Amino acid sequence: MTTLIIATRNAHKVQEIQAVLGTQFRYLSLKDFPEAPKVIEDQPTFVKNAAKKARGLARWLQTLSGFDFRVPGASAYVLADDSGLEVDALNGAPGVHSARFAALEVSGAAPDENSSDADNNAKLLRLLADVPDERRTARFRCTLSLMQVKPPQPTFAGHIFDGTCEGRIGFEPRGEAGFGYDPLFLPAGCGGSFAELGEEKKNAISHRSQALAKMRNAIVTLIQGGKAF
Repeated sequence: MTTLIIATRNAHKVQEIQAVLGTQFRYLSLKDFPEAPKVIEDQPTFVKNAAKKARGLARWLQTLSGFDFRVPGASAYVLADDSGLEVDALNGAPGVHSARFAALEVSGAAPDENSSDADNNAKLLRLLADVPDERRTARFRCTLSLMQVKPPQPTFAGHIFDGTCEGRIGFEPRGEAGFGYDPLFLPAGCGGSFAELGEEKKNAISHRSQALAKMRNAIVTLIQGGKAF
């Protein structure tokens, strides 16, 4: 079985990836490798951040003593995700800073220090307080970087997959499910926020599910054909 090592400690994100991809892969995350070095997400685009995370973790794993024991099987890949919210009225912000949007205002905050979901949502609502409904258009964007660790791929050539979900920002949080900006994001044509849709409906239309579907189709096709990905 092919192992996917997901480059995150975010349990919600891991759960969402597993729900979309199903049981055809074995899943590990950074919680299985607590000693892994932290990769600073300081790149200007989702693509560059995802690739930096994937490459950094893949390189570290290839130097890890006992890796073959901790990751059994013949094939393993690092899967790194960088995703965020782009709001048109804010010129695309928070964008790559989505997870640390509120922390950007805190003097002395570390460049990789994330904010709480509540703080990020509160800042977004504050900035959009006077923006009418028709100008609150936004989208969630996801970029995945997939890099092979086993068998070794010395050049660490990566594969990029992306997805977007169009919508708008509501005037108040709605729903209790999901994470991040889900209570504020109203996907087009759905009549509710991501946090109201439930896991199954969200995973059918989300930015991450679109990117994962592209990745799954590519990797399964090549594995079934006996080719190195």
